[in-house]
Amino acid sequence: MPYNRGMNTDARANEVTVIGAGLAGSEAAWQLASRGIPVRLLEMRPARMGPAHHTAEVAELVCSNSLKSLDPSTAAGQLKRELSALGSLILSVARDAAVPAGAALAVDRAAFSRGVSHALDESPFIEILREEAVEIPAGEVIIAAGPLVSDALETALSALIGPDRLAFYDAAAPIIDAATIDHSRVFAASRWEKGEGADYLNCPLDRVRYELIVQELQTAQRATAKDFERHELFQACQPVEEIARSGLDALRYGALKPVGLTDPATGKRPWAVAQLRPEGRDCGAYNLVGFQTNLTFGEQRRIIHMIPGLEDAEIVRYGVMHKNTFIDAPRLLTEGLALREHRRIRVAGQISGTEGYLEAAATGVVAALDVWTTRTGAPQPHFPRESVLGALIGYCTDPQTRPYQPMHVNFGLVPPLEGRGLGKRERYAAYADRAQRAMDDALADRPDLAIPAPFHPAAS
Repeated sequence: MPYNRGMNTDARANEVTVIGAGLAGSEAAWQLASRGIPVRLLEMRPARMGPAHHTAEVAELVCSNSLKSLDPSTAAGQLKRELSALGSLILSVARDAAVPAGAALAVDRAAFSRGVSHALDESPFIEILREEAVEIPAGEVIIAAGPLVSDALETALSALIGPDRLAFYDAAAPIIDAATIDHSRVFAASRWEKGEGADYLNCPLDRVRYELIVQELQTAQRATAKDFERHELFQACQPVEEIARSGLDALRYGALKPVGLTDPATGKRPWAVAQLRPEGRDCGAYNLVGFQTNLTFGEQRRIIHMIPGLEDAEIVRYGVMHKNTFIDAPRLLTEGLALREHRRIRVAGQISGTEGYLEAAATGVVAALDVWTTRTGAPQPHFPRESVLGALIGYCTDPQTRPYQPMHVNFGLVPPLEGRGLGKRERYAAYADRAQRAMDDALADRPDLAIPAPFHPAAS
């Protein structure tokens, strides 16, 4: 029976309010509940839907279904190792809901949301309330409302921290019905033959077709009239048309890069390649990788139909662009993600300025640990800057971080290695090894920060 049914006044006074049941909020709620702290989890959907949401499910993945690389020699892969050691719910469920994606961890969206929902519903310490937070509640609060925070909550937060918040624009890629792809014109392969051969579908482009598509992207009609400037657009989420505008070959070195791929029809590397990644385990739909866009639906359809193999493709979800809001975290947050002037309030997820699914979950872990150690009197958690989690939190909370822009985990955030002469692959592997040792040492000194890996809910 959930703790809140018939809960006494003392227990209710001890609860923490978590605003938002996305990845950060769900992770924070689960981490707190796993330590016996009662949680009131507020989610405004379905009564009020966000501009990028399509369902009322918790932990909905609104953009890509990929949680990036599993390779431990990458920053994304190393973050997974560190979150695994901390008992992350989001990572655990993602592994259960995984679909083939080469060297990346991609998930079946529906199965992933079901798995997170199951874990939260089964906890006797979590109450999920389907209501909008129009103000910041009393008591301890974790604001994990995401970058698409409602107007009312944004106003309340702005009044608390000041109006000088930052905003950027994020874009999502179209999704294609698998049954409408001409498989005679595409080939199945992962870059450098990593993973199973069918993980990605690849649409090869010759030079003429590639340059024609780039020219069309440069002049296509946009859905939002605003002429976005580069500084307003987070680099990893640049709309494909904005990248095309930056130069004829920009996409060949970005989303359409052909490296690591050989077209079996010619035995050669194509001039460029548009990749399709499965959206679910049944491969019934594919995400057009890197084609996040601000184009009108008509222009999206026209240009996508220019891609070999997609001439008759049915677009089941068009790409969209939407506003993202985040706070000036380095001037506002402690290392535990609490507001310096209002320590009862923590901020987690993309609204804190981190970018990426597991990065959001990681901030949910950190915010929950800050609540727990504050309550128990245990030392505040400190993750070493050599670890990717510590580097990310350091970037977000260091007052010297200027200018502040949203950031994925990457090895550019960690302290540099001593010595020179290592190639990129060897350097990244060395960074990852050092990060793992640093995290292992930190948790050996503070085993109380880690909890047992969560049970594996039925995600199928």
